[in-house]
Amino acid sequence: MELRNLGKIGQVSALTLGGGGIGAVWGERSRDQAIATVLDAVDHGITLIDLAPSYGNGEAENVVGQAFKGDLPSGIKVTTKCQLRNVPGEEIYPRLIESLHESLSRLQLNHVDIFLLHSNIIPDRDLAENGTSLSTYTDYVIPAFEKIKTSGLISHWGITGIGWPSAINTALEEQKKPAVVQCIANLLDSGGGLDRSPEKPNPRKTIELAHNNNVGVMGIRAVQAGALTDKIDRALPNDHSEILDYAKAAPFRALAKEFGISSAMLAHRYTLSMKNVDTVVLGVKNQNELQECLEAESLGRLSTEEIKAIDDCISV
Repeated sequence: MELRNLGKIGQVSALTLGGGGIGAVWGERSRDQAIATVLDAVDHGITLIDLAPSYGNGEAENVVGQAFKGDLPSGIKVTTKCQLRNVPGEEIYPRLIESLHESLSRLQLNHVDIFLLHSNIIPDRDLAENGTSLSTYTDYVIPAFEKIKTSGLISHWGITGIGWPSAINTALEEQKKPAVVQCIANLLDSGGGLDRSPEKPNPRKTIELAHNNNVGVMGIRAVQAGALTDKIDRALPNDHSEILDYAKAAPFRALAKEFGISSAMLAHRYTLSMKNVDTVVLGVKNQNELQECLEAESLGRLSTEEIKAIDDCISV
């Protein structure tokens, strides 16, 4: 598998195994299936596993803990996250350290490579929103992350680039920058239900800004929660954002048929080909879905002409 530089963290695999699928966020699977998927991913060259307590209420972390029993294979890196929302500044460090210790216990580890803020960063003017204000991030979250980093429990920290674009982009230019940012990266530029900001989403600008500041970019939502697959495999209401995106992507599914591959495979190849996306986080829940992504990566980047054909079919 291709290795890419993830900012200051160094080389990681082009594909990252995400915790949403193995944590049953994207549909049912057994614990044994999830463990087998983790082991299969590592066997096929994936070197980064992206987790969070919210992925199945700790299930994804428990899966990885049970898979490796505290002994990660050489070269494997693990992330986890903490959701803060709008808690008072003085509670930031205690919340972060408590969440981290709980995650480490489930993972059966004493250290993780990357610890991410799992909250929307929002402008101070929008304090009524359920997110972490930019000033709280600057004044409390950054110092707390730096303190935890000094303790040796983490090597790096990062942020989730979903929220108010203006606040996210400001955070990327602070003096103390995150090591990584997780950004929406798909052909629709859509985060679906994650797009709650009154500001117009512009994830490609955030990706470019991150790259220019030596912040590693983890691309998420390559298939936009199923909207860029041949069929959404879970029941959703007709007005759900993923259903609306699925309808918008009808020309893309037709183009995938012309290419002779599944929509999911083509969507992953598109995100793998996006400029400045360092690694693509997968939402797979079993080995079959993983295998399709591995095959997509093995086919290499799309040509300029293929990318244009995809962009054109969506913009019509």
